[in-house]
Amino acid sequence: MKKDIDILCVGEALVDFIGHQEGVCINKTRDYHRYLGGSPTNVAMNTARLGLNTALVATIGEDGFGEYIIERLNEINININYLKKSKTTPTSTIFVSRSIDTPDFVAYRKADFIIEENQIPLKLLKRSKIFHTTCFALSKNPARDTILVKAKEAFEAGCKLSIDVNFSEKIWEDRANATKIIKSYCVYNPLVKISEDDMFRLFNKTLSHQEIFNFFHKAGVEIVCLTLGKEGVVLSEKGKKVLSLPAIKITKVMDATGAGDAFWSGFLFAYINKNSLEECLLIALKLAALKLQNVGRLPNNINVLSELLKI
Repeated sequence: MKKDIDILCVGEALVDFIGHQEGVCINKTRDYHRYLGGSPTNVAMNTARLGLNTALVATIGEDGFGEYIIERLNEINININYLKKSKTTPTSTIFVSRSIDTPDFVAYRKADFIIEENQIPLKLLKRSKIFHTTCFALSKNPARDTILVKAKEAFEAGCKLSIDVNFSEKIWEDRANATKIIKSYCVYNPLVKISEDDMFRLFNKTLSHQEIFNFFHKAGVEIVCLTLGKEGVVLSEKGKKVLSLPAIKITKVMDATGAGDAFWSGFLFAYINKNSLEECLLIALKLAALKLQNVGRLPNNINVLSELLKI
């Protein structure tokens, strides 16, 4: 079967309410603006804008927020045939502080984790090159069990797996359970994206970069990408020398929400286009820099692809 879907994104589609006031926590934020959110949804949107053929598997409510999500997705050529609308459960929402670092947030999870196996037929997996999900999506059932079953099917169908291990104890209180589930996904050798903040929250302590890499390599992962915020990124490919690149300098950070998703979108775009790992990192850093300079989504008034390819 022809693999005509570049990236199949599976997980949360929701509405982010991002604060107007800069550099303050939720309790000091007075006003919010509505944006399309959810890490897999952001990756789907970003990669579609880069010209990839992207499909999204998610569940939303049959309500005003769900209508808003569909309107936004329809602005870009994304396959939403596998997006389910629930008549009984409302769309999930998250309130986020506007920050230059890791934002503060409060999540109201409703429909996002109601992802069932019949939404992801084997035929869809056989058509896909990359199966991407997140720790957020794996944190609750039935989405967790669905994703693990379908990850195995995807792997067996010759699909490359990917995961953003965006762990937060606010979303997944049981660290031991989270670690177990993450390991069970890593058996299929996904491309792994992590951040220092993610890893501190997951392990509840500071580990060295090598200790973090060893954890994932031991679990079955060949390529682990660790973002370091303003310090850049390091990538470990099992058995090879660690790659390190500095962050791209920008004059003013407007909003950090979605920067990690932008980074990983750039990485997956470059990976699918068979760039070297160093080129993948450079393109990823450039897309993250574009995002950091804009509140909410990537800007509409530029050709994102042409900006990225100015290497």
